[in-house]
Amino acid sequence: QVQFAESGGGVVQPGGSLRLSCVASGFGCSEFSAKWVRQAPGKEPECISVVNPRGDIIKYADSVKGRFTASRDNANSTVFLQMDTLKPEDTALYYCTQGGNIRIALPPKPGRGTQVTVSS
Repeated sequence: QVQFAESGGGVVQPGGSLRLSCVASGFGCSEFSAKWVRQAPGKEPECISVVNPRGDIIKYADSVKGRFTASRDNANSTVFLQMDTLKPEDTALYYCTQGGNIRIALPPKPGRGTQVTVSS
């Protein structure tokens, strides 16, 4: 089973940028689609991006399209999420998992994810 470890979150002002990383282990990184999911307090999880195994087909939720860029480095088993022009509504716990359906977003397991807070 694939294990994931996210990093790169923090506190940033509106309009700022952050780059999240997610390292996968336990399975060949190039063999599965990876997705970024976020969950804001009191809200349902939202899948915001899906990257296919080769990294050449990337889908985004409308809420982040044009501001976020997902990518992957299979040689280093890492998936990235570059977040630009951040808004307060982007505040959430961000985590990655495997899967190719952008409509499916499951809650994170305990201890997973990296917190992003956008605040002035």
